Amino acid sequence: MTDLFAVPYAEVIGFPIRQSKSPLIHNFWLQKAGIKAAYRAVQVRGDALADYIAERRDDPHWRGCNVTLPHKQAALALVDNRLRTAERVGAVNCIYRTPKGITGENSDVDGVLESLAAGGRDRDPGIVCLIGAGGAARAAMYALDVAGVHDLRVLVRRPERGQELLTSFGMAGSVHRFGDADAAMAGANTIINASPLGMLAEQPMSAGMLGALAAAASDALVFDMVYNPLETPLLATARAGGRRVVDGLTMLIGQADLAFQLFFQEPAPRQHDAELRALLTA
Repeated sequence: MTDLFAVPYAEVIGFPIRQSKSPLIHNFWLQKAGIKAAYRAVQVRGDALADYIAERRDDPHWRGCNVTLPHKQAALALVDNRLRTAERVGAVNCIYRTPKGITGENSDVDGVLESLAAGGRDRDPGIVCLIGAGGAARAAMYALDVAGVHDLRVLVRRPERGQELLTSFGMAGSVHRFGDADAAMAGANTIINASPLGMLAEQPMSAGMLGALAAAASDALVFDMVYNPLETPLLATARAGGRRVVDGLTMLIGQADLAFQLFFQEPAPRQHDAELRALLTA
């Protein structure tokens, strides 16, 4: 195949992909670090995922790719090696080249842990209400296990999905329907939205769920993985109620940090985070 770049490069793949901010992040870091490489977004349909990986495997300039919706779980079966984090989460969001072949990792866990740390909940998240049961929620489950969660409530549209999530991680917890948000958030110290609710072009979070925030602890941390829009109704409601908030850019930058190191073998220049956030929100 014809090389896409004459320099080392990495990509983000998904369908659709135009909304991704990963190229802005990685190209910003490449410029700051003085690394001659490139990073771009490539739209890949589900039925073309295996062909994409097969083609890139033979390109010596390709260093790897981030994987976003809807391919995170399907990509797990297409790598040669799965690191423990990806294996347990059951999804990969980072694929990179190693001497042992194409390797899959899940750096979303790092992004969740960084977000919890930003809100002071990385060591004792307390009572946690986790919204959602998809791939992002699985990364949150792993991070919460590491952080030492002791009371976990999963808030989902379909209870069977929430129970499946708890069972697959071997973790105790309770499952609540969206209509039972008051009980799920009552006294919660940490609330994490790992669903697409509130994302641009997705369903909004219901007034009932937003109102249930009033039942959370007065000093609760509310972390929304959604970053488009950055100030979601969930965060606006939490902020108005005096709760601490962490937005989706914190996780996005945190998960990109590990990916950058795996792709380009250099630490991400995180000393420029303030400038990066300004770029991402311009």
